[in-house]
Amino acid sequence: MVLTVKRIKKGENSTLSEIYLDGRLICYGLEDTVRDVKIKGSTAIPAGRYKLGINIYGAMNGRYKRDYPAIHRGMIQIMNVPNYSHVYIHVGNNFSHTAGCLLVGKSVKYDGTDYELRGSAKAYMMLYELVIEAVAKGEAEIEVKGKSNLITVA
Repeated sequence: MVLTVKRIKKGENSTLSEIYLDGRLICYGLEDTVRDVKIKGSTAIPAGRYKLGINIYGAMNGRYKRDYPAIHRGMIQIMNVPNYSHVYIHVGNNFSHTAGCLLVGKSVKYDGTDYELRGSAKAYMMLYELVIEAVAKGEAEIEVKGKSNLITVA
């Protein structure tokens, strides 16, 4: 199983993407700005292909276990991202919520400067349920497509 993050537009501080599951568009993604030099907690995930794993430790895991008790089995973690740690797929609306991770949402709003996601919790639950079995079996990857062809909004 492969999730593909296709970056499509950039705002001043945000990077908007479409997220595909085995070639089918399932939701939108939001990251920090794509940068050549990493700024901790403020830089998009480097382009590449990564394994997905489950992280059952930490405060975010505890919060999601409480917020999504019917489905939560651990945080979906993007594994072995060079110079990054604890990179998750999670709920959030704007670049200030990313901390270097990938947010998901059902729809997009542009505020004149940056992109924001709407329906994040619904998108997260849908995505989580679609991929968690494959992630748990070690059979899921994510491909983050590079920064080329991004549309800058003026």
